[in-house]
Amino acid sequence: MQNIVIFGASGHGSVVLDCLEREGKYNVVGFVDSFKKEGRKQNGYEILGREYDLPFLMERHNLYGGIIAVGDNWTRNLLVKKILSIAPSFNFISAVHPSAVIGKNVDIGMGTAVMPGAIINANSIVGDFCIINTNSSLGHDGTMENYSSIASGVCTGGGFTLGEFSAISVGARIIENITIMDHTLVGAGALVVKDIESHVVAYGSPARIIRKRSVGEHYLSGNKSEQTRTEFPLIPNNF
Repeated sequence: MQNIVIFGASGHGSVVLDCLEREGKYNVVGFVDSFKKEGRKQNGYEILGREYDLPFLMERHNLYGGIIAVGDNWTRNLLVKKILSIAPSFNFISAVHPSAVIGKNVDIGMGTAVMPGAIINANSIVGDFCIINTNSSLGHDGTMENYSSIASGVCTGGGFTLGEFSAISVGARIIENITIMDHTLVGAGALVVKDIESHVVAYGSPARIIRKRSVGEHYLSGNKSEQTRTEFPLIPNNF
């Protein structure tokens, strides 16, 4: 099997690791994480170094590629750019847990993670670097644009479209033929019964727009390290 690494030694990284182990397509050699000590173990796998060590790691471990295990959509995008600035030829893989149900004529982009129990129904398109979390479902003829995500327990009706960098929080429900535009956040437990514009936060039952939302605004609790990651330049002065 081809050797790969996981970027992000977090709880989300542990779930991605489980997907990869159960899928059995790649050999995970370890984690890459700039905010945890090199040599430390996560789920029995060593933290091999930082993103800036990638050229060395690619040669040392004969890496085929890797996957980014970062929950925040915007931060995931920044990390992709950072990695490609360091290693332009780096190959991003996807992970699909064997318990996930993938319908007919489904297209899943690179760098995307499909978690345990997720359902992607027929004729759906999932873009690059998306997350479809545990026990969530994307209805038939659905579309998730690049860097979008649906959290655990989300249920979407057929013909749903989720814009770039938008996120649907835990347990939300979305009726059929709804479009949610770019950079929008739908809160936990919301019931969405009409289209939602871009750059807003919406929640409630039925969901209502509460306020505007800025590009890159963080929305996950406990993601201090992910927020700090975005403050670093793409390439250090001494690289």
